[in-house]
Amino acid sequence: MRSDRIKKGLQQAPARSMLRAVGVGDEDFGRPFVGIINTFTDGMPCNFHLRDLALHLKAGLREAGLVPFEFGAPAISDGISMGTPGMRASLISREVIADSTELVAQGYLYDGMVGLSACDKTIPGTAMGVIRSGVPGMVLYGGTIAPGEWQGRKLTIVEVFEAVGQRAAGKIGDEELLEIERRAIPGPGACGGQYTANTMAMALEALGLSPVGYNAIPAVHPEKARATREAGRILAQAIERDWKPQDFLTRKSFLNAIAAVAATGGSTNAVLHLLALAKEAGVELSLDDFDQVSRKTPVIADLRPWGTYTAWELYEAGGTALVFKRLLEAGLLYGEEKTLTGRTLAEEVEKAFREAEGQKVVFPVEKALKPHGGLVILRGNLAPRGAVLKLAGTERTYFEGPARVFDSEEAAMEKVLKGEIRPGDVVVIRYVGPKGAPGMPEMLSVTSAIVGEGLGPEVALLTDGRFSGGTRGLMVGHIAPEAFVGGPIALLEEGDRVRIDVENRLLEVLLPEEELQRRQARWQPRPPAFTHGLFARYARLVRQADEGAILED
Repeated sequence: MRSDRIKKGLQQAPARSMLRAVGVGDEDFGRPFVGIINTFTDGMPCNFHLRDLALHLKAGLREAGLVPFEFGAPAISDGISMGTPGMRASLISREVIADSTELVAQGYLYDGMVGLSACDKTIPGTAMGVIRSGVPGMVLYGGTIAPGEWQGRKLTIVEVFEAVGQRAAGKIGDEELLEIERRAIPGPGACGGQYTANTMAMALEALGLSPVGYNAIPAVHPEKARATREAGRILAQAIERDWKPQDFLTRKSFLNAIAAVAATGGSTNAVLHLLALAKEAGVELSLDDFDQVSRKTPVIADLRPWGTYTAWELYEAGGTALVFKRLLEAGLLYGEEKTLTGRTLAEEVEKAFREAEGQKVVFPVEKALKPHGGLVILRGNLAPRGAVLKLAGTERTYFEGPARVFDSEEAAMEKVLKGEIRPGDVVVIRYVGPKGAPGMPEMLSVTSAIVGEGLGPEVALLTDGRFSGGTRGLMVGHIAPEAFVGGPIALLEEGDRVRIDVENRLLEVLLPEEELQRRQARWQPRPPAFTHGLFARYARLVRQADEGAILED
């Protein structure tokens, strides 16, 4: 065991003495040591219950003959920080969590690692760290929140964001907004649609890093505790076989994850995170892979934000195994790929498969809701290295209009709430990319306000920042290169005609190349937002969005 270097031998008597002080007994020194990275916080609902979930996990690990040690890592709430300077911290936290996991795994020479995650960046962050640790490991997702309810309709956090726009447009009053605010989040769990957290949780099951079916179990469902204890046995078997993520994560595994995202209209953030995970695993993956998989993968799950049902209702219908079963039946997943159990994805799906009688959430491929998946990669003179559009959130495939240019989300939001954005406008929010913000914040506040005001189908939005998984409408993000490094989005001026042509995968400004060159020659870089500390280091080291916003080695 790797941990023997810490706990065995004459010279390690002092280490054993310290371990005895935290409850390690004589018999434990002959067992594998496992680190649990817990992203618990009582500052938001997504991760609020992970402290209790960790108790079940540790009990399961002990029952399986392992010795667990729990430690913490930060968790930034996108829902709370959205639309504020705090949103800069969200994507940066992914790297901090990954580094924390690697650091502790190496510092204590653990034999296995488990990540307990929930809110958006804690999922890829723990996954990146577990892969990087180089030992058998898994990532467990805390689960979706239960939907809220008001006046007979189910609510998620997105309804609150959109209600802000409805209030600004005078469609609802203060009292109705307050009732929606009070009722949308009934308890623990991550945001309740196929937003980033649930999208990435499903992707990790497709990758094989999470047990198939586990992540779909809602946060407060009684089944969650039993399944968490069972996860201890799965990890014990992986440690016994020395079966590490690097042994089963392949290019086909990542294509499976992309297919799962595409088939459920999942979050565009999956593009960033899967690119980053592939880099950790040493697997070749590019933006073009997302477009190619999405072209051949239909949307078969009717999920919010663009669809009808919540993540809890997906679990009731049959969960992720039902989605995977439909894709396997159509030959759209590589079922022979191995998972953390050592069995194939197809075997794990068969084991976990169930379907509720009369369910209306997941459809057979031959009755797909949309013929192509939710992810589209655009290129052109505004995005030479690519941009990402979630097609599942819009019915429009062509848009042309004048640019309304803003150098911050706050400036754009002010105009939206004042009713100064008109149908046909192309809202541009720039200098919010990986280096520019820094941290590539999400734009859910402004996109939801646009939708809430009833402008969703009539207004497009472009940004070098990101979108929440809750975003819907004709919204193009991840534009690379970003404005801060002189990307073409920095050259746009108010009133320039912008064209989005989805069928031809084009994003362009209708200007002669000579004019763009003249503007490029006049462009001057901006000073960084931070000159010291974590945010400054991140801005210096982070790569562009088309590379997953990973850090330089």
